[in-house]
Amino acid sequence: MKLSIVVICWNDLRVIGDCLRSIYACTHKTDFEVVVSDNGSTDGSVEFIRHKYPVVRIIENGANLGFARGNNAGIRDSTGEYVLILNPDTIIHENALDTLVEFAERHPEAGAFGCRVLNPDGSYQNPARPFPTAWRSWIAALYLRSLAHISDAFLSDTYTGWKGDTERTIDWQSGCCVMFRGDLLKSLQGFDEQFFYHFEEVDLCRRVWNSGKTVVYTARAQITHLGGQSVNRFPIRFELERYRNRYRYFFKHFGAAGARACRRTVLAKIRVRQLGYGVVNLFAPTEPRKQRLEMYRISAEWNRRIDPVKFVEVGEEPNCIKQAIPQTS
Repeated sequence: MKLSIVVICWNDLRVIGDCLRSIYACTHKTDFEVVVSDNGSTDGSVEFIRHKYPVVRIIENGANLGFARGNNAGIRDSTGEYVLILNPDTIIHENALDTLVEFAERHPEAGAFGCRVLNPDGSYQNPARPFPTAWRSWIAALYLRSLAHISDAFLSDTYTGWKGDTERTIDWQSGCCVMFRGDLLKSLQGFDEQFFYHFEEVDLCRRVWNSGKTVVYTARAQITHLGGQSVNRFPIRFELERYRNRYRYFFKHFGAAGARACRRTVLAKIRVRQLGYGVVNLFAPTEPRKQRLEMYRISAEWNRRIDPVKFVEVGEEPNCIKQAIPQTS
């Protein structure tokens, strides 16, 4: 088998049909299999897939294991030379997967592969990014990204000036659509399961680099990513989960000092955005802006109270905020 496509599903009936349809309709040259790892869906997703796509192999996890554990279940069951991690809220463009596999065959030095990801309106989604560091986080938090035009020392959370329209080496690719060499992926034991949502693919791509392989990107393979199908249901819950995993990532790769530096940049970023949205909402109030400000308020309080080192080491976090926000387990 040349390609295994692992699709994670959690109550994604609204979108997974279009995703699967695009895979089968737009892939012509590549021998592939589709593995759906279902995280306890209750909306009829599993029944729909069994009825409409009986060739798809379904792994029923029975509960929401999160992105890392859920995908690992699919990775373990995969047999392909390459393994594509694909979100259910994506649409594969014509020949995209054929092109991505052909691109990988031409790059034996690489262990992971990224493609061009578009928003529903056709705009570029920025799936390929530099690795996060405390310094780069400060640049992004203070809206200083444009300084990267002057010097790469000011590189932050995007490749400033690059619109994803050329082939290049990248640090990491969004987990909505990223492909790995199957043997390498399994030797790395897939995603680190301490990450529930967010930073899983960043960590895995860093481990690809650490293994001596690179991560490369091609603009010739394209998909559309609808984005936020699960996140939009519980925005504050998932926002806090992003912070949890950010601290886990910084602690894992930069130690206690890195985790504490991360907290300072997080607070600065939230405060700057609170100020900006607060001023705009003062003159042009809208319900979405009020909701965003409320999310920033809760996020600021949670991050202000947390000790990121104790959180990572023993799971300690602010009780008052934990009681207010639904958890991800």
